[in-house]
Amino acid sequence: MRKFFITSVLIVIAMLYCSKTEATNWETGFEKASLAAKASGKYMLLDFSGSDWCGWCKRLEKEVFSQDAFNSFAEESLVCVLVDFPLAKKQTEELKQQNLDLARKYEIKGYPTIIILSPDGKPVGITGYLQGGPWGYVRHLKKIIEDYKEKQ
Repeated sequence: MRKFFITSVLIVIAMLYCSKTEATNWETGFEKASLAAKASGKYMLLDFSGSDWCGWCKRLEKEVFSQDAFNSFAEESLVCVLVDFPLAKKQTEELKQQNLDLARKYEIKGYPTIIILSPDGKPVGITGYLQGGPWGYVRHLKKIIEDYKEKQ
């Protein structure tokens, strides 16, 4: 009986651990992501992040972007782009320049900043970290996209 209980607890822990996944299919190349968005008709999510130093960025990654509920929505509806400004992580000079150019273009003032673009690259909305976990964040993103569609 005790072995059964311990085994059951371990299975539950494993299931909970497996329900969290790494954010999937994130691009770092803006041009490649833009072409993919146009071809697929998906909206783009640009995550302006300081992934290795920004506390709110880390929370957004942990609470939302690494969760299955977000990843399911993203695979269906988004092309996700990490526009990262790390302190310790290595990046190519080309990637650093691309990210700096994007930050200037979209007038980024703080991190995390999330920019939503239409499949043809038009600005749709801007947001950041929100409490509520992946389901609340998905609802929030869907509303931004639906509000944009209604105005078109």
